[in-house]
Amino acid sequence: MGRIAAPFGIKGWVKVQAFSEDPGTLMDFASWRVGRGTEYKHYPVEAIQDHSNTLVAKLAGIDDRDAAFALRGQEISVERSNLPPPAEDEFYWSDLIGLKAVNREGIELGTVSSLMESGAHDLLVVKGSREHLIPFAAAFVGKVDVAAGRIEVDWGEDY
Repeated sequence: MGRIAAPFGIKGWVKVQAFSEDPGTLMDFASWRVGRGTEYKHYPVEAIQDHSNTLVAKLAGIDDRDAAFALRGQEISVERSNLPPPAEDEFYWSDLIGLKAVNREGIELGTVSSLMESGAHDLLVVKGSREHLIPFAAAFVGKVDVAAGRIEVDWGEDY
């Protein structure tokens, strides 16, 4: 959901780069998982504030600038069970990763390996015999069936 960007001040506060559309959503959680790869540690959030178009937070046990600096670059996530269910026709990016992308002709283009923001639309990064960057928009994406592991796209093999 974000990452620790830098220390903020001398009392252990950190500056946070949020990855969600609304950075304030991180303010809704009492604790965060902070770490890299598969190694995460849970930190209760003691305080969090909006600060000049970014967030700053004080995590329990991080009490000085050196401890805050040690967290720099680490990812912030929350337990999936703490997230609200997505609205109809909305998806968490993590639910889309791993889905098979199949075009309208029934040709499998590959697997969604990641997503990225591009400004106008988020892009599905589909890796198969070649890489496809498919806008995640109604004009290009049809049915998304997470349970079946499949996403239908209006995209040619040679695009």
